[in-house]
Amino acid sequence: MSSLSLDLLRTFLAVHRTGSITAAAQTLGLSQPAVTAQVKTLEAALDRPLFDRLPRGVAPTPAADELARRVAPGLDSLDEVVASELPSDEAVHLGGPAEFLSEVVMPMLAPLVRDGLRLRVSLGLSDDLLNDLAAGRLDLVLSTIRPRLRGVRADPVYDEEFLLVGAPGAGPSAKRLPAAGPPPQPLVAYAEDLPIVRRYWRTVYGRRPSMTAQVVMPDLRGVLSAVRAGMGVSVLPSYLCRRDLAAGTLVTLAEPEEAPINTGYLAVRSGAQARPAVARVREHLVRELRAAQSF
Repeated sequence: MSSLSLDLLRTFLAVHRTGSITAAAQTLGLSQPAVTAQVKTLEAALDRPLFDRLPRGVAPTPAADELARRVAPGLDSLDEVVASELPSDEAVHLGGPAEFLSEVVMPMLAPLVRDGLRLRVSLGLSDDLLNDLAAGRLDLVLSTIRPRLRGVRADPVYDEEFLLVGAPGAGPSAKRLPAAGPPPQPLVAYAEDLPIVRRYWRTVYGRRPSMTAQVVMPDLRGVLSAVRAGMGVSVLPSYLCRRDLAAGTLVTLAEPEEAPINTGYLAVRSGAQARPAVARVREHLVRELRAAQSF
């Protein structure tokens, strides 16, 4: 072990944590062939296979799990030492969903920024951001899925509530939307497979939605704008449409006894929270998001 390059071990750990050569290459800033070559070099040095190749990604062998268990604490501790020697004004790198960070999180962080915090924000899907977190490209991630990556700690910090909404006059009987069949107006959705609408329909009506979207836009703020303009109806998180509901430019189209919710997590890479700036941001967000409870 003493003759192995730290670069080989870091690359191995990134592949082990992300479960993908491609994801590890992206998070390390290396080419996919370079990551593959480093894994093969390490396998040759240890004279044992470390990963089984799958149609999508890789699966660690028992030898890989044992190696990761042995080297991860040391590499994470080394990263802590290096981070502690960096300038105190080093930026904190935060990732999360574009809409939630823009509408909820950024205002919460304003006091820290005014106090000198340097912040760099990455927007995207939870899976991609968590892979970046595990490989060290991000310090903190707000995730809409429960993280299950090695070397990543996650705490539930908020619940987002979903509402079926439309512009005033979206249906002749807005409070009694039928359990089956399409809504009274065209559907506006975030994606073709209706992930948010599907969750709502299953929770409220006990079945999958049978309709298809007439308008698809992969940004919930764009969906909100389309619904507000009268293009159709949609399911949106309450934090995004609460101002419109208060102003009367949107109305809820159903009043279920229990509104569908999704739990959000604040994830941090092992070792990163030893940095004072990261710990400060994490503690602040945990406190503020839990105080608000739901959105």
